[in-house]
Amino acid sequence: MERILGLRQSVRSLEHMSVSMASEVAGFRESQPPAPATEEGRIVVLTADGKGVPMRRLAGVDASAVRGRRTKGQKANKKRMACVGGIYTVEPFVRTADDVVDEFLRDARAPDRPAPCHKQLRAELTREIDGEEVNGKEQIFEWLSEQERLRNPDGRKPVVCVMDGERTLWKTLGRWIVGAVCILDIFHVLERLWQAAHCFHAEGSEAAKAFVTDRLQRLLEGQVGYVIGGLKQMATKQRLRGSRGRQLGTVIGYLENNRRFMKYDEYLAAGYPIGSGVAEGACRHLVKDRMELTGMRWCVPGAQAILDLRAVYVNGDWDAFQAHRADQQRARLYPYRPEILQLWSKAG
Repeated sequence: MERILGLRQSVRSLEHMSVSMASEVAGFRESQPPAPATEEGRIVVLTADGKGVPMRRLAGVDASAVRGRRTKGQKANKKRMACVGGIYTVEPFVRTADDVVDEFLRDARAPDRPAPCHKQLRAELTREIDGEEVNGKEQIFEWLSEQERLRNPDGRKPVVCVMDGERTLWKTLGRWIVGAVCILDIFHVLERLWQAAHCFHAEGSEAAKAFVTDRLQRLLEGQVGYVIGGLKQMATKQRLRGSRGRQLGTVIGYLENNRRFMKYDEYLAAGYPIGSGVAEGACRHLVKDRMELTGMRWCVPGAQAILDLRAVYVNGDWDAFQAHRADQQRARLYPYRPEILQLWSKAG
């Protein structure tokens, strides 16, 4: 409007326009056909993660109660978690443990890595819908379940889900999708290995890098029990106490709790992806880059509207969405237009 008519829109007007536009996203999604089967890969990949959105202070909260010095761990603003989900298909990519170690720790790039096919992303906040609170994670996994059935109608393709170690994500997955191969994101495992390394070696040292390289290699070869046992022995022999002892205990607990999702030797042999880079990237460019700009605070309806529109844009469907909106508005405002055009064509 500003470019065409020279009329500057107020922030309030833009907020109302965004909410109104976003109300048509659901209808647009339902109208879209599934991706052509000939353009799909042989593996269906699901992924999900969470990202906080800074929210406005609730009306009626005493501002004096939140002024002053914050206590340890207290945040400057309250965030509400958005659950980000993604689905795509991909061709198998068989690798060895050495290939993965080279890629992660020696910055080697695999030129023949297959690209994701028809990647779709979505983000949902927990919010009230028709007077009932609906959990964002439940909405995401319900959508992933629907998409999986559309893109794998005969059930012949293996379904792989790659996520971090958050328990609620895995529990929600189990309620909606049965039979998926569950894989713990290797990047989160790598972070824990670095934490363990820094309990014994200085940060940035070659010794720490060698420690991580060795443990990562063993994990990728399926030796999870060996790595866990080795860490426990090192903690005992070196008598770790205090913060380093607690840090190593946290790492060991993480590996033990997620051990059943760490059969990396089997995953690599089958050509499955083992990293949730799609979800991590979506948390950044779908949520963080838009919702966490300087000074931004959101209410739930406004935040969800922007997340819906942002997902349409990131998925590459913006032009198709606007054409859909124009068709819907035209049908609503001019319901008899097709009949009139038909009469004119006959008269002409």
